[in-house]
Amino acid sequence: MNILIYGTVNSVIFALVAVGFTLVYGVSRLPNFAHGALYVLVGFLTWSLVNDFKLFYPLAILISLGISSILGALIYRLVLIRLRGMATSEIIASFAVGLIILEGLRLQGIGGFKGFIGPFYVLPSFIDSKIRITGVLLDAQRLIVILGGLAVVASIWLFTHYTKTGLSLRAIAQDEQAAMMLGIDSDRAAVISLSIGSALAGLAAVIILPLGNVTAEAGYRILINALAVCIIGGLGSWAGAVLASFVLGFSMIISTYLFGSVWESVVLVGAIILILIFRPSGLLGKQKELEERV
Repeated sequence: MNILIYGTVNSVIFALVAVGFTLVYGVSRLPNFAHGALYVLVGFLTWSLVNDFKLFYPLAILISLGISSILGALIYRLVLIRLRGMATSEIIASFAVGLIILEGLRLQGIGGFKGFIGPFYVLPSFIDSKIRITGVLLDAQRLIVILGGLAVVASIWLFTHYTKTGLSLRAIAQDEQAAMMLGIDSDRAAVISLSIGSALAGLAAVIILPLGNVTAEAGYRILINALAVCIIGGLGSWAGAVLASFVLGFSMIISTYLFGSVWESVVLVGAIILILIFRPSGLLGKQKELEERV
Protein backbone atom coordinates (compact mmCIF):
# COMPACT_ATOMS: atom_id res chain seq x y z
CA MET A 1 0.00 0.00 0.00
CA ASN A 2 2.93 2.35 0.62
CA ILE A 3 4.16 1.78 -2.93
CA LEU A 4 0.65 2.16 -4.38
CA ILE A 5 -0.17 5.41 -2.56
CA TYR A 6 3.20 7.13 -2.76
CA GLY A 7 3.70 5.84 -6.31
CA THR A 8 0.44 7.55 -7.26
CA VAL A 9 1.56 10.79 -5.59
CA ASN A 10 4.91 10.64 -7.38
CA SER A 11 3.21 9.93 -10.71
CA VAL A 12 0.84 12.89 -10.36
CA ILE A 13 3.80 15.14 -9.52
CA PHE A 14 5.47 14.06 -12.78
CA ALA A 15 2.24 14.77 -14.67
CA LEU A 16 1.90 18.23 -13.10
CA VAL A 17 5.43 19.31 -13.98
CA ALA A 18 5.14 17.99 -17.55
CA VAL A 19 1.65 19.11 -18.55
CA GLY A 20 2.65 22.70 -19.36
CA PHE A 21 5.71 21.62 -21.37
CA THR A 22 3.59 19.10 -23.28
CA LEU A 23 0.92 21.69 -24.08
CA VAL A 24 3.43 24.18 -25.50
CA TYR A 25 5.25 21.61 -27.62
CA GLY A 26 2.06 19.89 -28.74
CA VAL A 27 0.51 23.13 -30.01
CA SER A 28 3.44 25.14 -31.34
CA ARG A 29 6.31 22.61 -31.51
CA LEU A 30 8.33 24.97 -29.32
CA PRO A 31 10.54 23.36 -26.64
CA ASN A 32 10.23 25.78 -23.72
CA PHE A 33 13.46 25.14 -21.80
CA ALA A 34 12.59 27.99 -19.43
CA HIS A 35 9.83 25.76 -17.99
CA GLY A 36 11.74 24.85 -14.83
CA ALA A 37 12.82 28.44 -14.22
CA LEU A 38 9.22 29.65 -14.35
CA TYR A 39 8.31 26.91 -11.86
CA VAL A 40 10.87 28.21 -9.34
CA LEU A 41 10.05 31.86 -10.09
CA VAL A 42 6.38 31.37 -9.18
CA GLY A 43 7.39 29.63 -5.96
CA PHE A 44 9.68 32.52 -5.01
CA LEU A 45 7.17 35.22 -6.00
CA THR A 46 4.42 33.55 -3.99
CA TRP A 47 6.69 33.28 -0.95
CA SER A 48 7.74 36.94 -1.29
CA LEU A 49 4.18 38.22 -1.68
CA VAL A 50 3.04 36.29 1.39
CA ASN A 51 6.01 36.99 3.66
CA ASP A 52 7.30 40.38 2.50
CA PHE A 53 4.08 42.05 1.34
CA LYS A 54 1.73 40.15 3.71
CA LEU A 55 -0.76 39.33 0.97
CA PHE A 56 -3.50 36.74 1.37
CA TYR A 57 -2.08 33.37 0.22
CA PRO A 58 -4.64 32.69 -2.58
CA LEU A 59 -4.21 36.26 -3.87
CA ALA A 60 -0.42 35.85 -3.88
CA ILE A 61 -0.83 32.65 -5.91
CA LEU A 62 -3.08 34.36 -8.48
CA ILE A 63 -0.68 37.29 -8.90
CA SER A 64 2.32 34.95 -9.29
CA LEU A 65 0.50 32.83 -11.88
CA GLY A 66 -0.47 35.98 -13.77
CA ILE A 67 3.16 37.15 -13.85
CA SER A 68 4.29 33.70 -15.04
CA SER A 69 1.66 33.73 -17.80
CA ILE A 70 2.75 37.18 -18.99
CA LEU A 71 6.41 36.12 -18.96
CA GLY A 72 5.55 33.09 -21.11
CA ALA A 73 3.89 35.33 -23.70
CA LEU A 74 6.85 37.75 -23.62
CA ILE A 75 9.34 34.90 -24.12
CA TYR A 76 7.62 34.10 -27.38
CA ARG A 77 7.01 37.68 -28.56
CA LEU A 78 10.50 38.95 -27.74
CA VAL A 79 12.67 35.87 -28.33
CA LEU A 80 11.19 32.73 -29.84
CA ILE A 81 9.15 34.36 -32.61
CA ARG A 82 12.42 35.30 -34.32
CA LEU A 83 13.78 31.75 -34.06
CA ARG A 84 10.69 29.68 -34.82
CA GLY A 85 11.49 26.72 -37.03
CA MET A 86 15.14 26.57 -35.94
CA ALA A 87 14.95 23.85 -33.29
CA THR A 88 18.49 24.19 -31.92
CA SER A 89 18.22 27.96 -31.64
CA GLU A 90 14.83 27.63 -29.89
CA ILE A 91 16.34 25.30 -27.29
CA ILE A 92 19.40 27.49 -26.70
CA ALA A 93 17.40 30.73 -26.48
CA SER A 94 14.70 29.41 -24.14
CA PHE A 95 17.30 27.70 -21.94
CA ALA A 96 19.27 30.97 -21.81
CA VAL A 97 16.14 32.80 -20.60
CA GLY A 98 15.63 30.13 -17.94
CA LEU A 99 19.28 30.37 -16.93
CA ILE A 100 19.01 34.13 -16.47
CA ILE A 101 15.91 33.69 -14.29
CA LEU A 102 17.41 30.93 -12.12
CA GLU A 103 20.79 32.59 -11.63
CA GLY A 104 19.07 35.90 -10.91
CA LEU A 105 17.03 34.15 -8.22
CA ARG A 106 20.21 32.60 -6.84
CA LEU A 107 21.53 36.13 -6.29
CA GLN A 108 18.45 36.67 -4.11
CA GLY A 109 19.66 33.93 -1.81
CA ILE A 110 17.85 30.91 -3.25
CA GLY A 111 20.46 28.19 -2.90
CA GLY A 112 20.10 24.48 -3.29
CA PHE A 113 23.58 23.09 -2.92
CA LYS A 114 24.49 20.82 -0.02
CA GLY A 115 25.94 22.88 2.78
CA PHE A 116 24.20 26.04 1.62
CA ILE A 117 23.64 28.48 4.48
CA GLY A 118 20.95 31.04 3.98
CA PRO A 119 17.23 31.66 4.24
CA PHE A 120 14.83 28.84 3.47
CA TYR A 121 11.89 29.57 1.21
CA VAL A 122 9.00 27.25 2.04
CA LEU A 123 5.43 27.67 0.82
CA PRO A 124 2.75 26.95 3.44
CA SER A 125 0.65 23.82 3.03
CA PHE A 126 -2.98 24.29 2.08
CA ILE A 127 -3.98 21.90 4.88
CA ASP A 128 -1.45 21.17 7.62
CA SER A 129 -2.57 17.75 8.81
CA LYS A 130 -2.09 14.05 8.24
CA ILE A 131 -4.60 11.40 7.28
CA ARG A 132 -4.47 7.61 7.33
CA ILE A 133 -5.47 5.70 4.18
CA THR A 134 -5.67 1.89 4.49
CA GLY A 135 -3.10 2.02 7.27
CA VAL A 136 -0.69 4.37 5.43
CA LEU A 137 -0.05 7.79 7.00
CA LEU A 138 -0.23 10.53 4.36
CA ASP A 139 0.20 14.30 4.49
CA ALA A 140 -2.97 16.14 3.49
CA GLN A 141 -0.83 18.18 1.07
CA ARG A 142 0.03 15.01 -0.85
CA LEU A 143 -3.66 14.24 -1.17
CA ILE A 144 -4.12 17.78 -2.51
CA VAL A 145 -1.37 17.03 -5.05
CA ILE A 146 -3.38 14.07 -6.34
CA LEU A 147 -6.67 15.98 -6.46
CA GLY A 148 -4.99 19.04 -7.95
CA GLY A 149 -3.29 16.99 -10.64
CA LEU A 150 -6.57 15.35 -11.64
CA ALA A 151 -8.30 18.74 -11.69
CA VAL A 152 -5.58 20.29 -13.89
CA VAL A 153 -5.64 17.47 -16.45
CA ALA A 154 -9.46 17.46 -16.56
CA SER A 155 -9.59 21.26 -16.92
CA ILE A 156 -7.12 21.29 -19.81
CA TRP A 157 -9.04 18.51 -21.57
CA LEU A 158 -12.32 20.42 -21.21
CA PHE A 159 -10.65 23.66 -22.34
CA THR A 160 -9.18 22.10 -25.50
CA HIS A 161 -12.40 20.25 -26.42
CA TYR A 162 -15.19 22.69 -25.53
CA THR A 163 -13.90 26.24 -25.98
CA LYS A 164 -13.27 28.15 -29.19
CA THR A 165 -9.71 29.03 -28.19
CA GLY A 166 -8.96 25.47 -27.10
CA LEU A 167 -10.31 24.05 -30.37
CA SER A 168 -8.12 26.48 -32.34
CA LEU A 169 -5.08 25.25 -30.39
CA ARG A 170 -6.01 21.64 -31.21
CA ALA A 171 -6.39 22.57 -34.88
CA ILE A 172 -2.91 24.12 -34.96
CA ALA A 173 -1.48 21.05 -33.21
CA GLN A 174 -3.10 18.62 -35.66
CA ASP A 175 -2.36 20.45 -38.93
CA GLU A 176 -0.82 23.92 -38.76
CA GLN A 177 -1.03 24.66 -42.49
CA ALA A 178 -4.68 23.68 -42.78
CA ALA A 179 -5.55 25.63 -39.63
CA MET A 180 -3.84 28.75 -40.97
CA MET A 181 -5.78 28.42 -44.25
CA LEU A 182 -8.97 28.51 -42.15
CA GLY A 183 -7.90 31.79 -40.55
CA ILE A 184 -6.27 30.63 -37.31
CA ASP A 185 -3.23 32.75 -36.43
CA SER A 186 -0.26 30.48 -35.69
CA ASP A 187 1.64 33.16 -33.75
CA ARG A 188 -1.40 33.92 -31.61
CA ALA A 189 -1.82 30.21 -30.87
CA ALA A 190 1.85 30.01 -29.87
CA VAL A 191 1.49 33.01 -27.52
CA ILE A 192 -1.60 31.48 -25.92
CA SER A 193 0.04 28.07 -25.52
CA LEU A 194 3.20 29.54 -23.97
CA SER A 195 1.14 31.73 -21.69
CA ILE A 196 -1.00 28.80 -20.49
CA GLY A 197 2.00 26.47 -20.32
CA SER A 198 3.92 28.94 -18.15
CA ALA A 199 0.93 29.36 -15.86
CA LEU A 200 0.69 25.56 -15.58
CA ALA A 201 4.36 25.40 -14.58
CA GLY A 202 3.58 27.91 -11.85
CA LEU A 203 0.45 26.06 -10.77
CA ALA A 204 2.52 22.89 -10.40
CA ALA A 205 4.92 24.87 -8.21
CA VAL A 206 2.31 26.13 -5.76
CA ILE A 207 0.83 22.62 -5.44
CA ILE A 208 4.14 20.72 -5.12
CA LEU A 209 6.53 23.14 -3.38
CA PRO A 210 4.79 23.02 0.03
CA LEU A 211 6.35 19.54 0.20
CA GLY A 212 9.88 21.02 0.06
CA ASN A 213 12.01 24.16 -0.22
CA VAL A 214 12.08 26.63 -3.11
CA THR A 215 15.61 26.30 -4.56
CA ALA A 216 17.27 27.31 -7.80
CA GLU A 217 18.37 23.72 -8.37
CA ALA A 218 14.72 22.63 -8.45
CA GLY A 219 14.37 24.47 -11.77
CA TYR A 220 16.91 22.22 -13.48
CA ARG A 221 15.41 19.10 -11.91
CA ILE A 222 11.88 20.04 -12.97
CA LEU A 223 13.03 20.69 -16.54
CA ILE A 224 14.75 17.28 -16.69
CA ASN A 225 11.65 15.56 -15.28
CA ALA A 226 9.37 17.30 -17.78
CA LEU A 227 11.66 16.33 -20.66
CA ALA A 228 11.81 12.74 -19.44
CA VAL A 229 8.01 12.47 -19.30
CA CYS A 230 7.59 14.01 -22.76
CA ILE A 231 10.31 11.87 -24.38
CA ILE A 232 9.06 8.63 -22.85
CA GLY A 233 5.39 9.38 -23.51
CA GLY A 234 5.95 10.84 -26.97
CA LEU A 235 6.52 14.51 -27.71
CA GLY A 236 3.21 16.31 -28.06
CA SER A 237 1.10 13.36 -26.86
CA TRP A 238 -1.17 14.14 -23.89
CA ALA A 239 -2.09 10.53 -23.25
CA GLY A 240 1.56 9.54 -23.60
CA ALA A 241 2.62 12.13 -21.04
CA VAL A 242 0.10 10.82 -18.49
CA LEU A 243 1.13 7.21 -19.15
CA ALA A 244 4.83 8.09 -18.90
CA SER A 245 4.20 9.92 -15.61
CA PHE A 246 2.81 6.78 -14.03
CA VAL A 247 5.55 4.58 -15.52
CA LEU A 248 8.26 6.86 -14.12
CA GLY A 249 6.48 7.56 -10.85
CA PHE A 250 6.03 3.92 -9.91
CA SER A 251 9.42 2.85 -11.31
CA MET A 252 11.25 5.38 -9.15
CA ILE A 253 9.24 4.54 -6.01
CA ILE A 254 9.85 0.80 -6.48
CA SER A 255 13.57 1.32 -7.15
CA THR A 256 13.85 3.52 -4.04
CA TYR A 257 12.01 0.92 -1.95
CA LEU A 258 14.27 -1.91 -3.20
CA PHE A 259 17.65 -0.26 -3.70
CA GLY A 260 17.57 3.20 -2.10
CA SER A 261 17.03 6.76 -3.34
CA VAL A 262 20.41 6.83 -5.11
CA TRP A 263 18.83 4.77 -7.92
CA GLU A 264 16.14 7.34 -8.77
CA SER A 265 18.34 9.19 -11.27
CA VAL A 266 19.53 5.90 -12.77
CA VAL A 267 15.94 4.81 -13.39
CA LEU A 268 15.05 8.19 -14.93
CA VAL A 269 17.98 8.30 -17.34
CA GLY A 270 17.78 4.57 -18.05
CA ALA A 271 14.12 4.85 -19.05
CA ILE A 272 14.94 7.67 -21.48
CA ILE A 273 17.78 5.68 -23.07
CA LEU A 274 15.66 2.54 -23.46
CA ILE A 275 12.80 4.45 -25.06
CA LEU A 276 15.14 6.23 -27.48
CA ILE A 277 16.69 2.90 -28.48
CA PHE A 278 13.58 0.76 -28.88
CA ARG A 279 10.81 3.30 -29.59
CA PRO A 280 12.21 6.72 -30.59
CA SER A 281 8.73 8.23 -31.02
CA GLY A 282 7.79 7.42 -27.39
CA LEU A 283 5.10 5.18 -25.95
CA LEU A 284 2.20 6.95 -27.67
CA GLY A 285 4.06 9.40 -29.89
CA LYS A 286 3.04 9.96 -33.50
CA GLN A 287 6.43 10.88 -34.89
CA LYS A 288 7.99 8.60 -37.47
CA GLU A 289 9.88 5.59 -36.21
CA LEU A 290 13.66 5.43 -36.61
CA GLU A 291 13.60 3.03 -39.57
CA GLU A 292 11.15 5.33 -41.40
CA ARG A 293 13.33 8.38 -40.90
CA VAL A 294 16.63 6.88 -42.00
